[in-house]
Amino acid sequence: MLYQLVIGLFVARMPDINLQGQVDYIKSHCYFLLILFCFWFMTEFFQFEADFVESLRCIPMQVRCKLDTCGIKLKLSDWNHMTQVERQNLVELPCSTESEIQAYRKYIQDLILQRNGTPVGELPIESHPAWMDARTVPTSVHEKAQEVGIMITTEQWANLTPLQRFALIKLSRSGHENKNFVPALKEFNLLAKA
Repeated sequence: MLYQLVIGLFVARMPDINLQGQVDYIKSHCYFLLILFCFWFMTEFFQFEADFVESLRCIPMQVRCKLDTCGIKLKLSDWNHMTQVERQNLVELPCSTESEIQAYRKYIQDLILQRNGTPVGELPIESHPAWMDARTVPTSVHEKAQEVGIMITTEQWANLTPLQRFALIKLSRSGHENKNFVPALKEFNLLAKA
């Protein structure tokens, strides 16, 4: 992954100094690494989303994850009534800390109320969302993977990023257009590429 490469390069360039010097050096550069790491995760698009990423005509997984995190149910019609800038803001705005989650939620609520004159739909916020549980493959994912003849091990599940796990959960749900489930499995190296 990109962040592992960046950290590896960072450590390889660390001056040959004593342990306390290394700790001080790392502390002085952690802010930069944190920003880089967060930026990379905040703007991650999947290959299976490539047909709409440039136009943002569909809601990308990273935004859908943020919406679930802040308890907002955004309809595709609401998304399509937004400007390109507003959509891009929803991609780029952070939604990790409690204050970021509340700010993201307020931004969408205000935006939809301004656009439609009606409040945006709300979802219950899960205290322990399945995509954050690296130890348990959800039943929907397990069953959908079996339909295509594979078994996702707990080790494979744990090696996925939370956003990758989120995507597989969303793509495996019944009633969801899950044509991207197999492409996602391939992209995440869970299924051999043809």
